Order: sequence, then C-alpha cells, then structure tokens
Amino acid sequence: MPYDPELVAPMRREMVDMGAKELTNAKAVEDFFKAKKGTALLFVNSVCGCAAGSARPGPKLALSGDSKPDRIATVFAGQD
Repeated sequence: MPYDPELVAPMRREMVDMGAKELTNAKAVEDFFKAKKGTALLFVNSVCGCAAGSARPGPKLALSGDSKPDRIATVFAGQD
C-alpha cells in the first residue's frame, strides 16, 4: 500500500525544490533513461530515516557546487 500523500509531500517538495523532475510512473522512468544526452542524476526518495538523514542531504550538497548534472529526476519508493 502506498504511503499517505500528505506524509510524503514535504519530502517530494524538497527534491523538486532542488530542481528534480518527479517521475511518477514506469513510462516516465523509461523515457528518462532513453534520453541519453549529457549526465543524469536519478534520486530514489523514501520516507525512511536513512533518506532523511543521509540520502536527501547528498543531492542538495552535490547540486550546490559548480558542476551539475544535465538532467535531475526523482522517484519515491513505496509510492510511485
């Protein structure tokens, strides 16, 4: 059963605010990988404490630098 959308909304928003495109279905993920232009970052978001404490801060730190991937996307485990 998917997580409550209200529970995951702030976690989703955090990645979107970083510039990630949400991929909410299998076709969107397939299309993301088919577009083999430039560099890409796909972040698998989650409700778990590991994502909050370690994973989501990682892309935020990485995207604050001068070098950024050409494409950034995110999916949400247990929901998308």
